[in-house]
Amino acid sequence: MGKYNQFAGQNLDRLAAISDGIFAVGMTLLVLDLHTPAATLIHSDSDLWRNLAELAPNLAVYVMSFLTLGIFWVGRQTQLNLLIRADRNLAWLHLGFLFCVTLMPFSTQLIGSFIQYRAALLIYWANILLLGIGLLGAWRYALHAKLVPEDLPVVTHKGVERRIITAQALYAAGAALCIINTYWSLGFIVLVQLNYVIAPKIGFLRKL
Repeated sequence: MGKYNQFAGQNLDRLAAISDGIFAVGMTLLVLDLHTPAATLIHSDSDLWRNLAELAPNLAVYVMSFLTLGIFWVGRQTQLNLLIRADRNLAWLHLGFLFCVTLMPFSTQLIGSFIQYRAALLIYWANILLLGIGLLGAWRYALHAKLVPEDLPVVTHKGVERRIITAQALYAAGAALCIINTYWSLGFIVLVQLNYVIAPKIGFLRKL
């Protein structure tokens, strides 16, 4: 068993491949919660527009979740690009992170169906929190196990950690807003996501 553990899970390309596959499936499944209006309810253009308007909350949650997975995919790929090798432990940490990715369609459907309830929003936030813990845990293990280049600048690995921790703090602040209103929470979370999507192009946000 000891010798097996020495060579198991060392292929970074395979880790990247399963990551891409699961993210692709997870992001695709998100759209399944969007349903076209029933034909029996549509008798005019106004009926169609009214029914489409009722889909707005689900559409907003879909966009939010797509952005969430997109941000975490970029974060995961960034980490993999910084590694020089992998091992069995990292492979399982990676799979644990991907397990949390597979939960996103469920938590998205839950909040889309019960958007007014705090419990649904907190479960959704918990999903994001688990993704952040998985990403940070895998990175810290990679540093501890010396799976990164010896000359990796301190500013680089500190920057990776800071970005994850800052994002999770902002997500937690957004979740806390559900005490006031769940829609405020969702709006804040979307702003956090947009920040991480466009921040490299906005001067004072680059440090995040």
